[in-house]
Amino acid sequence: MTTMMRPEGLRAVRLTKREIEVLSLIAQGHSSKEAADNLYVSKRTVDFHLANIYDKLQVNNRVQAFRAATRLGLIPFEPSMGFPRAA
Repeated sequence: MTTMMRPEGLRAVRLTKREIEVLSLIAQGHSSKEAADNLYVSKRTVDFHLANIYDKLQVNNRVQAFRAATRLGLIPFEPSMGFPRAA
C-alpha cells in the first residue's frame, strides 16, 4: 500500500498496489474496459477501484484523480500522459 501525506497535512492518502495500477493505466489514456483487459479483471472491478480512488483522493473524475495523484507523488508525471495513444 502506498501512503502519501496530503499537502495540507490533514490526512494520509493510502492507495493499494492495484489502485495505483488502475490509476496509472487511466492516466495513460486507457478506458476502463482497456484497463480491465490489461489487468485481466472485469470493467466493473476497474470502476470499483476508480470509485475507491476518487473517495480516497476526494475527487470527482479521472482528471482530478490524475492531478491529485501526481501532486502527491503517487504516480509519476510523464508529459506523454493524456495524449492519444497511437493505434
